[in-house]
Amino acid sequence: MSGNEVIAEVKNLRTYFHVPEGVVRAVDGVDLVIKPGRTLGVVGESGCGKSVTALSLMRLVPSPGRIEGGEIIYYQSVRETSASSLSDIIDITRLKPNSREIRAIRGNHISMVFQEPMAAMLPVRTVGSQIMEAITLHQNVSHQEARERAIEMLARVNLPNPDRIVDNYPFQLSGGMRQRAVIAMALSCNPHLLIADEPTTALDVTTEAQILDLMRKLQADYNMAIMFITHNLGVIAEMADEVAVMYLGKVVEQTDIRSIFINPLHPYTQALLRSIPQLDDVMTRSGERRQLHTIKGMVPDPYTVLKGCPFHPRCPHFMSEVCDQVVPEVIEAEPDHIVRCHLYAPSPEEAQTRKEAML
Repeated sequence: MSGNEVIAEVKNLRTYFHVPEGVVRAVDGVDLVIKPGRTLGVVGESGCGKSVTALSLMRLVPSPGRIEGGEIIYYQSVRETSASSLSDIIDITRLKPNSREIRAIRGNHISMVFQEPMAAMLPVRTVGSQIMEAITLHQNVSHQEARERAIEMLARVNLPNPDRIVDNYPFQLSGGMRQRAVIAMALSCNPHLLIADEPTTALDVTTEAQILDLMRKLQADYNMAIMFITHNLGVIAEMADEVAVMYLGKVVEQTDIRSIFINPLHPYTQALLRSIPQLDDVMTRSGERRQLHTIKGMVPDPYTVLKGCPFHPRCPHFMSEVCDQVVPEVIEAEPDHIVRCHLYAPSPEEAQTRKEAML
């Protein structure tokens, strides 16, 4: 693909953590395509590798983790920037985490909204100084111009009295205001790609809706790509154009937003959708309370490498000596709809097995 079609491609990415207890394969062969002006939703339970995938794109994987293999191809658009010395096509995995090249990209071309806003901003520095630092680092502007830009961005994210808030400390703001300030900092250099790692987790539903509306508006204004990481499928339905479902460091299903809700293929995706609470599921006609649907079992120990499909201990369609022995390949079950599951294997014998298993 070319830079006109995509902003970034993740190819067979593997990010491991080598610890005394063993090797944690947090990301184990992930493939993603991120397109300009569109939102890619990444969903899955905690511990499935969503955040580590995002940190790998930013080259911010903490020690003892490191990228073991694969590629992260970033298609740099032509514009005046401190990264202008770089080529138009960059493999981010080949850049050192603290190199000048990745620093020119990080926060400028690719920005990230972290899950906890209080952890993303230093409590001993004002909100404005932290936003101004990002601006002056990547753009040739004066201190006064950077301050004006910071106030402009705070106003852009609908914070009241931005000329006052620019001199406030993060602890002086409410949770929703801090989250808006973090978004303002991430957008201060007009990035091509915004990575949002569960940006509304700690917010009430009203503030969450406001933040989501704000992100959609800013995306339209800047033609920005968004990689939106969450475990909330309701948020994904509202925000995403395409969805990648992750389980144990792998993408097990990926397609457009309509198909993932209308025709989910992977048993894990189906189980995630069944676990969404519904009003008519709470109580039966006779007035008895119903149990909410849950996915049986838990995500396996991160040090354990399961043979075959990693979901097979929890799968309702488990096939003995197939699912627990053979690693499923990526299958394009439908146009632009890929899935990692033996139920969709192409041979006639396996198709019959699929039919019997689904009965």
